[in-house]
Amino acid sequence: MAEILDGKAVSDFFKQEIAKEVLAITAAGNRAPHLVAILVGNDGGSKTYVEAKKKACKLVGFEGTVLYFPDTISQDELLAKVNEINDDPNIDGLIVQLPLPKHINENAVTQTIVPEKDVDGFHDINMGKLAKGDNSGYTSATPLGITMLLKYYGIETAGKHAVVIGRSNIVGRPMSILLSNSSETGNATVTLTHSRTQNLKDITLQADIIVAAIGQPNFVSADMVKPGAIVIDVGITRLDDSSKKAGWRLAGDVDFAAVEKIAGKITPVPGGVGPMTVIGLLYNTLQARKRQL
Repeated sequence: MAEILDGKAVSDFFKQEIAKEVLAITAAGNRAPHLVAILVGNDGGSKTYVEAKKKACKLVGFEGTVLYFPDTISQDELLAKVNEINDDPNIDGLIVQLPLPKHINENAVTQTIVPEKDVDGFHDINMGKLAKGDNSGYTSATPLGITMLLKYYGIETAGKHAVVIGRSNIVGRPMSILLSNSSETGNATVTLTHSRTQNLKDITLQADIIVAAIGQPNFVSADMVKPGAIVIDVGITRLDDSSKKAGWRLAGDVDFAAVEKIAGKITPVPGGVGPMTVIGLLYNTLQARKRQL
């Protein structure tokens, strides 16, 4: 049976480390880091995410603010609010929770956030710096959180074959870059796969590390994983399940019950990558505050 990579326990460790740094900042007479999240509309999942981020801010001593707007807000009104936050010296990080209503161009919004406050790492400048191996930008929170998880568990990546399933700009693409960069959690040989990849099973069976971020529940089956491989499950999908009190359950991109018997180490869903995404966000916000100081 695989060792469980406990993202919740690791996130608690890093929260304590971040809280110590915040205490040092405030003890020197400076204000605490301030993260602002914008939520447009009433999507239940999005609301849960931003509330979790606000709660995490409080736990580490950050100031956390959530701004709620109706889904009828115009793009111009939303961009005006983003620019107002860009100009506020008392705010270090800004995230706009995705997805946005169809009448709002997501790229226009993410590119309006100044790179210095783009703690989600979606701005073209931050993406470009990541691609160049320049650490002065901000890395997308989920891939950053995954590298922190790998580092915590002492998982060796150098010289390993890592297969990333999914090529999104939020997870798959930046994750492939991080694993291939010259760094403590890099230097891997990376294959980036996606929905058009042929003979995917043949490729994943060669993988020492699999990062599944394709957004399809239970996509990675046991026969796609070689014995002892490290399996990182980024996916999270709500599935109907009448046996559960809530009427639904969360599933990852990996068939956990089957793959757990084959893999060497594996992240669960929930409680694996999810908590580490929040840590990545807090880490970036802390760096933004420190750079301002």
